Amino acid sequence: MKTKAVLVAAPASGQGKTTVACALARRFARAGQRVRAFKCGPDFLDPTWLALASAAPVDSLDLWINGEADCAQRLNDAAQAADLVVVEGVMGLYDGQPSAADLARRFGLPVLAVVDAGAMAGTFGAIVHGLRHWPGPGRDAQAAPAPLPWAGVLANRVGSARHAAMLAEALAPADAWRGALPRDAALALPERHLGLAAAAELPDALARLDAAADALARTALATLESLPDWPGPGSVAAPAAPPRLLAGRRIAIARDAAFAFIYPANLQVLQALGAELSFFSPLAGQALPPCDALWLPGGYPELHAARLAANDALRDQVAAHLALGRPLWAECGGMMALAETLVDGQGVAHRLWDLLPGTATLGRRIAALGPQALQIGGRQLRGHSFHWSSFESPLRPWAHTVPARVAVGRDAGGGGGGGGGGGEPVYQQGSLRASWFHPWFASAPEAAAQLFLPGVLA
Repeated sequence: MKTKAVLVAAPASGQGKTTVACALARRFARAGQRVRAFKCGPDFLDPTWLALASAAPVDSLDLWINGEADCAQRLNDAAQAADLVVVEGVMGLYDGQPSAADLARRFGLPVLAVVDAGAMAGTFGAIVHGLRHWPGPGRDAQAAPAPLPWAGVLANRVGSARHAAMLAEALAPADAWRGALPRDAALALPERHLGLAAAAELPDALARLDAAADALARTALATLESLPDWPGPGSVAAPAAPPRLLAGRRIAIARDAAFAFIYPANLQVLQALGAELSFFSPLAGQALPPCDALWLPGGYPELHAARLAANDALRDQVAAHLALGRPLWAECGGMMALAETLVDGQGVAHRLWDLLPGTATLGRRIAALGPQALQIGGRQLRGHSFHWSSFESPLRPWAHTVPARVAVGRDAGGGGGGGGGGGEPVYQQGSLRASWFHPWFASAPEAAAQLFLPGVLA
C-alpha cells in the first residue's frame, strides 16, 4: 500500500486543527495502521495529543528552524515506515514565514482544510477558495508558486445536517467536500495559557480522542483509501553523524509536569553526540542523579511554584552541582525555577531556588513569540521563544538571540560575551546558562553540545 498523507490546516488558530489531526491519527492507529504524526512549527503541547493519538513520537517541522534537509529526512523516515503521515499545521495556513503552505508545497503534502463554519454559510466557499488559490504573502497572481496540493475541506462545529448541506453547496466541486464535524463540547481539547493542556494531565484524554475519531468515521474520511497518496519528500541525503563531543558524559534532565517541554529530537541529538541521559522528577521529590551536566527544560513551574520552592534538598543539590563547575542549561520555565522569586498568575510571590538573581513574573498576555537564532562557537543554533512571563535580573546578558527575520543571511546571535540588543537574553553565571530560548539541537549539534560542556560559552 502507498503511503497516505495530509497536512491539516485552517484559516486561523482555534478552528479545530488539533482535534482533526488527532482524530485522523487515532482513527487509523486503533485500526492497526502505522501512523506517524508531525507538528508544523515549534510546539510542545499539541504533539502530546498527536503522540497519544498515533502511539508514536512526534517531531516538529519548520523549514527555517529545522532546515529543509532535516524536515526532508524526518518525513522520508516516516514515509518509509508508516501507512499514514499526518502533519498538523500552525496558526493559519499562510501565517508565518515560512508557513504551513510553504511546507505543503515544498514536500507535496496534500492540505486538508479545517474551517470553523459554526457561524457561516455561503462565505464558507469564499474562505475555502482563498485558502486554495491565494498565492501567499508578497506575491501576485502572475508570480504565484506551484498550486497548493489539496486533500479537501472539512467543516467543523456544524449545527445540523441542513447546515452541512448549505456549506457543501457553497463549494466548487474541485474544493473536495469531505464532510462535517458537529458542534460538540466533547470534541474540544482543554486550553490554558501557552496553548492546550498536555494530554498526560487529563485522565480522559484518550476518551476525548476516541470521540473525535468516531465523529470523523461518519465523514468522507472514514477509510484510509479516502486519503490522498503521497510519494514522499523526494530524494534525501542521509545526514552526517555529529562528532561525539559528549561521549562519556551523563546529562540529568528534569522531566515532569513542571519541566515537560522537551523535543524528542533533542534527546536523540544528545545521544548521537554520545551523552548518557538520566531523567528525574523535581515534583516527585527525586534527587538529582549523578551527572556531569544538568538540563532544566521549559514547562509550567508557575503552576507548581509552591512545591518547587519547598524542595530545599534539590535546590541544595543543584547549588552543589554548580559549585563544582558542572554545566547547567535552563530554558524558559527551567530558568524561572532558578530565580530568586517567581510571581504566579494570582500575584503570589514564591521564593524559588535563588541560583539566578532576578524575579520571574507570569503575565496576562504573550510576552514573546517567534523563531530565534543564537550563535555559539561560530555555529547558528536555531529555535524559538514563546512565553507569557518576564524576567527582571541585574545580570548583564552574555548574548541575545536574534529573531529569524533578522538572522537570515547574517551573523545570528548577537555575538558572544554580551551580545547586542533585541531577541532573548542569554545569561551565563559560572557554569549556569539560562534563557527563554528553546533551541532545536539538530540545527547545530556542535553548538548544542557546548551548552553541556564545561567552560565559558563563546
